[in-house]
Amino acid sequence: MTVLALDIGGTKLAAGVVDEDGTLLYRAVRPTPGGSADEIWHAIETLLTDVTRGSARRPGAVGVSSAGPIDVRRGTVNPINISAWNDFPIAARVSEATGLPVRLGGDGLCMTLGEVAHGAARGAGFVLGMVVSTGIGGGLVVDGRPVHGRSGNAGHVGHVVVEPDGLPCTCGGRGCVETVASGPSLVRWARSQGWHAPADADARVLAEAARAGDQAAVRAFRRGGDALARTISSVAAVCDLDLVVVGGGVAAAGPLLFDPLRAALSSYAGLDFLRGLRVVAAELGGDAGLVGAAVLAQRFG
Repeated sequence: MTVLALDIGGTKLAAGVVDEDGTLLYRAVRPTPGGSADEIWHAIETLLTDVTRGSARRPGAVGVSSAGPIDVRRGTVNPINISAWNDFPIAARVSEATGLPVRLGGDGLCMTLGEVAHGAARGAGFVLGMVVSTGIGGGLVVDGRPVHGRSGNAGHVGHVVVEPDGLPCTCGGRGCVETVASGPSLVRWARSQGWHAPADADARVLAEAARAGDQAAVRAFRRGGDALARTISSVAAVCDLDLVVVGGGVAAAGPLLFDPLRAALSSYAGLDFLRGLRVVAAELGGDAGLVGAAVLAQRFG
C-alpha cells in the first residue's frame, strides 16, 4: 500500500508519499511556523495537499510521526518543542483533511521502524533506536513489532538516569542521559573544560574541533559515549535486544562517538546474552521519520 507520511518536529515539517519498498515517491519540507496552533496546522494541511497533488499514486492511509509526548489512544500530541500545541488532535485533523485512516507514532519509534524495515537494522527483531541530537529520543521494536506502551511514549530513553547526582533535566528529573550526551550538553561540558568556540557552536563544530585534536572536545565525546553505553546496557538487559541503531546530528560525529560508546558497552554489558549486542549507525538520515511513519501505517495499521 502506498502511504502519505507526515513527520512533525519543532524545527521542520515534512510530508511524503512512500511506497511498499520504502521509496519516497514525492517529498516536501518546510520550517515549522512559530505562531499559533492553527497556523502550524495550516502549514501541515498545505503540505499534505501539495504532496498528494504532486504524487502520481493515490495513498491508502496516512502515517504520522510526531515529536512527543503523544497519546496514541486519543490521537493527540503535546510536543515539548511546539509550545502552541497542547493535546492537539492531530490524528482527527489529518483524517478530516485527507479522508484516510491515520496511524500515529512517536518520532523515535518511527525512526526505529524505518531502520528495521529499510535501513541499518534490517532483519533484526529486538531493536532499540536512538536519536541523539538536540535532545535524545528513542523507540523499541520487540519481536518485530513496535512497542507503544500505555500512552505511546515507550522507548523514550533520553530520560534514563545515568548520573544520580547530575544536572537537572528539562523533564523535571536529574542526571538523565540527555543532560550528558545530547548535542548542547556535549558543547556545554566541553566549554567547562576549556574549549573555546563561538557562542553559536553546536555538536558539528565540536566534532570538527575534536578531529583537529582539541582534547576537551575529544573528552566530551568520550563522556557522551560512555553515558550512552550505560543507557544502552540497561535497556538491552531489560528488553533482551540484539541491535541498537543510533541516528541524529550527534551520531554524525561517527567514530568520535561510536568508538568510545562501543568500548564502554563492552564493560557495562557483561551478561552472556548481551555480549553479541551490536550498535550501528542509522542509514536513513532525515527521511527516517517519513519512512517509519509509512511502515507504521502499512504494516501495523
